[in-house]
Amino acid sequence: MKLTAIVISIGLLAALAAGPAMADDVARDRRDIREDRREIRGDNREIRQDRRELRGDRRELRRDDRAGRVDEVKEDRKEIRDDRKELREDRADRRDDVRDLHQDRRELRRDRAGR
Repeated sequence: MKLTAIVISIGLLAALAAGPAMADDVARDRRDIREDRREIRGDNREIRQDRRELRGDRRELRRDDRAGRVDEVKEDRKEIRDDRKELREDRADRRDDVRDLHQDRRELRRDRAGR
């Protein structure tokens, strides 16, 4: 009887001690999710900007090509290559941030369930 009471008491103490730690995990997960969303919004802004720059460079390329400005055409093509590279990098950043967001959501669900 005494042994059962000791085991139950230890179990209750362990559960009470784990409560604040679980609350900290949930709060940290929520903070991570907010940060991930903020980063994704920033990535989306950068992607939109990259696309605008790419469209402008393509217009400039067409204009220079019609006017027969060979040196400017070469420069425009280089700018387009650079813009495409930047767009690919920004898309990769967004993919990584979305993956992080999904991971943080899984961790939040696991922490809420009590692991």
